Amino acid sequence: MKRFLIPGLLVIGLGAGLGWQLLPAPLPQAWTPQEAALIQSLSLSQLPALSPDPSNAVADNESAAKLGQLLYFDSRISGNGEVACATCHQPERYFTDGLPLAAGTALGPRHTPSLVGLSHSPWFYWDGRKDSQWAQALAPIESGHEHNLDRLQVIRLIAKDRDYSERYTALFGELPSLPATPQAASPLGNAEASASWQRLSLAQQSGINRAFANLGKSLAAYQRKLLPGPSRFDEYADQVSSESGISGNGMLSREEIAGLKLFIGDGQCISCHNGPLFTNFEFHNTGVLAIAGQLPPMGRYDGIRLAREDEFNCLSDYSDAQPEECIELRFAKDDNELVGAQKTPSLRNITETAPYMHGGQIADLTAVMQHYNDAPTSMLSHNEAKPLGLRPVQLSQLVAFMQTLTAPLNVDPGWLVAPSQ
Repeated sequence: MKRFLIPGLLVIGLGAGLGWQLLPAPLPQAWTPQEAALIQSLSLSQLPALSPDPSNAVADNESAAKLGQLLYFDSRISGNGEVACATCHQPERYFTDGLPLAAGTALGPRHTPSLVGLSHSPWFYWDGRKDSQWAQALAPIESGHEHNLDRLQVIRLIAKDRDYSERYTALFGELPSLPATPQAASPLGNAEASASWQRLSLAQQSGINRAFANLGKSLAAYQRKLLPGPSRFDEYADQVSSESGISGNGMLSREEIAGLKLFIGDGQCISCHNGPLFTNFEFHNTGVLAIAGQLPPMGRYDGIRLAREDEFNCLSDYSDAQPEECIELRFAKDDNELVGAQKTPSLRNITETAPYMHGGQIADLTAVMQHYNDAPTSMLSHNEAKPLGLRPVQLSQLVAFMQTLTAPLNVDPGWLVAPSQ
């Protein structure tokens, strides 16, 4: 009899062990004061107004935003006449494109990040190589795999288009005098465009650069309109206190609340994804696999160097800031711990913006949760994350919580389409 009892007990014990992996932990009756404070800090109602950008004198100018909107949706600002900013940053996809890697005039090396709420960030691009939104807006125009145009051709377009030229002049004064030849010129790009740029006088180069920078500033003014709207989570967070019940009158399900508890607790998500936009705007190496066919990127380690060398940074001649106002750039750290580090993205509307990570390497949120639970060894430098040891049911709860962060944008619908539509 005992010969058969022992295997039976083993089977029962194994089943109980597997069952425990799938059972949710019981929830407390109320949040602690510390937990309530953390939850309240994540509410969109705590998001401050956008800080002024001292490097952009027209950052909050309505006419500049309207010019920026025109530029944003204009596919003429590309080498093939088919690519606009909205090609990759699509309003209907929360200003992403749903692809692993951005596809402009060619396939790019990075995943398209959302623009929603991005104006609150002090750094732009996954590696933070740009220190203002207007400087960032210029780079894709001359990037070979994005718009694949050059700055001189862009300014020629503005000068020839009556609506553009009138709007530009009203904001910034007269456009620079442009040479009859060459038609195309830039210090970046192919050898022909670079050689043509070198043949221009310093005064011509400076005039073109300033006009180009002004277009970037207008694009940034438009993008400052793109703000997230309150979600179910925010409604819940705004009524949370240590005295209120954890259920919150049914605003969130028990699974979603369990995910929130993990988010601010054992999951350690809040360490990086904090504040009303669920990001600290910092850079971290979390051991994500390299993008297929690419070497592991140096990330922020190279990004800060590129920001300091950028001809359009806060300290440049084309910035409207005084040197003492360029605090982020002047005091940014650049030590070895930044090797392989990428920018922490916002989690607002995260369920609608798959795939994930800087190269779109991870297809869905369940796989993202598993990645952080495992915390694999980084291919470059070290993984800041440590294994969490969470159970499958807990990973599912975290994903459920992420779904509470989806909401319509807090944007006038007129800003979400091309002005002619």
